[in-house]
Amino acid sequence: MKGRLSLIMGMALLVISQTLTAQAPPSHGERAGGGLLRTDTIQEVVVTGTGTQRLLKNVPVQTEVISRKMLDSYGGKSIEEILSGLTASFAFAEGDMGSQMQLGGLANNYILILIDGKRIHGDVGGENDLGLIAPQNIERIEIVKGAQSALYGSDAMAGVINIITKKHTQKGIFADNSTRYGMHNDLRQHNTFAFNVGKVGSQTNFQMQRNDGWQNTAKEYAEGMVLTDSKTKTVNKFRNWQLAERLTYQPIQNLELYAEGSYYIKHICRPQNGTHPSCDVYTYDLRYNNASASVGGKYYLEDKAKGTKRNYITLDADWNKHAYYYDYTARTYENVLLKGEKYGPLDGTWFSVPMYPGQSKLQSDQQRVMAQLKGVFYLPCENTINAGMEYRYDYLNAPDRTETGTADDWTSALYVQDEFDKLSWLNVTAGIRLVENRNFGVRLTPKISAMFSAGDVRFRLGWSQGFKTPTVKELHYRYLHVMGSSTFFNIGNTKLNPQTSNYYSANAEYRGRKFTASVTGYLNKLDNMIALVNVPVGEIPAGITTAYLGDGSTNVQARMYKNMDDARTYGIDVTLSYQVIKGLTITGAYSWLDTEANLYDVSKNRMTTVVIDGTAHHKWSASAMYSHTFCPRYKLGVNLSTRGSSTRYYQNNGNGKQYQIWRINTTHDLGKTGKKLAYRLELCVDNVFNYVDRTIHPYHLGNNTSGTTVYGTFAIKFNYGKRVNQHKLSTKSNYNNEED
Repeated sequence: MKGRLSLIMGMALLVISQTLTAQAPPSHGERAGGGLLRTDTIQEVVVTGTGTQRLLKNVPVQTEVISRKMLDSYGGKSIEEILSGLTASFAFAEGDMGSQMQLGGLANNYILILIDGKRIHGDVGGENDLGLIAPQNIERIEIVKGAQSALYGSDAMAGVINIITKKHTQKGIFADNSTRYGMHNDLRQHNTFAFNVGKVGSQTNFQMQRNDGWQNTAKEYAEGMVLTDSKTKTVNKFRNWQLAERLTYQPIQNLELYAEGSYYIKHICRPQNGTHPSCDVYTYDLRYNNASASVGGKYYLEDKAKGTKRNYITLDADWNKHAYYYDYTARTYENVLLKGEKYGPLDGTWFSVPMYPGQSKLQSDQQRVMAQLKGVFYLPCENTINAGMEYRYDYLNAPDRTETGTADDWTSALYVQDEFDKLSWLNVTAGIRLVENRNFGVRLTPKISAMFSAGDVRFRLGWSQGFKTPTVKELHYRYLHVMGSSTFFNIGNTKLNPQTSNYYSANAEYRGRKFTASVTGYLNKLDNMIALVNVPVGEIPAGITTAYLGDGSTNVQARMYKNMDDARTYGIDVTLSYQVIKGLTITGAYSWLDTEANLYDVSKNRMTTVVIDGTAHHKWSASAMYSHTFCPRYKLGVNLSTRGSSTRYYQNNGNGKQYQIWRINTTHDLGKTGKKLAYRLELCVDNVFNYVDRTIHPYHLGNNTSGTTVYGTFAIKFNYGKRVNQHKLSTKSNYNNEED
C-alpha cells in the first residue's frame, strides 16, 4: 500500500510542476546555468551537483571537474589512475574483487558512482570493478563530495562521481581506434563506431584490457610463518573485454528515445602456491560476468517565448547483472554447510565437497532492476524544480553463501529539489527525499545549501543528511576470508539498523580569468556505521553452523556485521589552478583528513576510539600541462605530474607506507588528412623514480605500483559528417558533445 501511495504522490508532483511550467516567464534563459550558454563556456557546464545544467562557477554545490583536456593530457590507463593522479581526495587499494576506493575517510559502499547520471552496478556493499569504464570513452568527470542522499539516494553518503561519456551526435559516420601497450604485457584496446542517419543513431563501443600482473615481493605471511618463496602476486594476471551498444531514435522534434545494452567478462588468473596448504585459496581463478540493458526517453517542453527546450521529463528503466565464479585449477575442498547439507566429514571437523580442475561454481549473482521518472522545470520567481520518483529491486543469488540460497530487497523513493535564484548574488537550493524500504520503513532526508556571489568570488555553505539501509550482503551474506595466516568467517546480520549522517561544508572559491583557488572544509558525522567486528562464538545467531570455526587448532575467527556507535570524518580540501602563459597551466590539490570511529574491543569488553582503516592524513597531487601547435599538422602536449600520500592507518594489518610518485606523459597530434582523419601518438613514463613497496604480502597497503613503467598509445580517428550546432545542443541535453 505504501509503495502505491508513493507512486501516486510522485505522479501528482510531476503533473503540478508541468502545469506551473506553462506560466514561467522567459527571463530564466539569460542567467548563468539557465540553458542559453555561450559556446566558449559550454565546457564549464556541470549537472551533478543539482541535477540541472549550471555553469561550474555558479553551481551552488561545490563541484570538482576533471575535464576532457585534463584527461587527454594526463593519459591515465584506468579510472583509478585518473582519480588518484588528478585529485587529492581519493585513495585506492586495487584487488581482485575490484577497487577498494576511499573518499573523505569512507569506503566504496558510501560512494555513488554514476555513468551518465545512472548508478554503476557491481558488488553490492563491496568493491566496484572500475574496469567497466574505458578512459578513452570519457568526456569529463564530475565529483561532488559529501552526503547527497536527498538527490541520489542511499549510496551517496561520502559523495558522488559522475562519469560522463562521449556521445557522437553529428550527422554521418564516426570511427576511432586506440591501442595502448606497456610493460607487464599491458594492452588496452578501444574502438568506437557511430553513425547518425535521419532520426536514427547508433554508437558501438568495444574495449579490451589485459595485464600479466607483477610481484613486488616473494615474502608472504602464512601458516604462522614468513614464506620466502610465495608465488602470490601483488597484482594478478587478468584480461577483460566489453561490448556496448546504444541506439537512439527521435520520432518527433521534442522526443528522444534510446535503448542500450552491454556485456562484460573478466578473468583473473591466480598462481598456485605449491606445497603451502594455507595458500590453497589460489587453486581457483576468478571469473566475472556482467550484463546490462536499458530503455528510456526524454521529452522536452518547448518554451516558445525563448525558442529553447529547457524543461523536460525523462523516464528510464534498466536491468543489471553482476556475477562471479570460481574456475578451479586444482582439487579444492569447498565448505558448503551454510544450508545444513552434509556431504561427509573431511577430517572430522570440516564438512566439504571436492571440486576438480575444469569445474566452475557460482559464488554470487547480484541483479538489480531500477526505474526512474524525473522532471526539471523552470518556474516563475526564478525557481528551478527537479522532482522525480525511483524504484529499485535488488536480488542476490548465492547458493552456498546465504541461508536459503537467495535474498532480495526493494526501495522506492520520491524527491524534490528547488533552486531559488531571485537575487543575483544569492542562490538557495533545498531538497528532500522520502524513502521507503521494505525492511526499514519510511525515512526523510533533507538538504540545503546557499551560495553568495561577489564578482569572481563565491562562498558556499551546505548541510545535508545521509541515509543508507544495510545492503543485501550485509544482511544475509556469509563467507570465509583468508588474510595471512588467519581465516575469518564473516557473517551477515539481519538485526542491523540503517546508517545515518549529517554532513556540513563551507567553501570559498575565486575563479578568475587565469587563476582559480578553492578551499573547502567539511565535517561528516555518521551514526550506526556498519563494520565487521570480531565476535565470540556465543554471539553467532542460532541456525548458523559453527563448523567453520574449526576445533580450536586452526586460527579461524568469527566476524559479524554490526552497527558501531558513531563515526566522524573531517578535513580540508584545497585546489589551485594557474595559467602561466598561453599553453601552460599548473594545477595543485591538497587534502587533509582525520577520522574517528567507535569500535567494540572484544578483549576489553568496551568501545574504543580508532582511526578508520585506510585513512591518510595528507594526500596531494600537482601537474604542469603544456601544449603548443608548431604547424597545422603537429601539436605537442607535455604533462608532468606527481601524486603522494602520507602513512595510511590500519587497525590489524600494519600501516601502509607513505609514497611520492612522478609521471610524465607526452602527446603528439599529427593533424588531419583531408579533414577526415586525425592521428595521435602518446608516450608515457609512470613512476619516474621507481618507487616500489616491498612490504611482505598481504600487508602492502600503501601503494602497489611495480616501479617505473613505460606505455605507448596510437590512436586514429575518422570523422565524416556535418557538425551539430553546439549552441542548440547546450539547451537540449546534459551529455551531448561534439568531437574536435
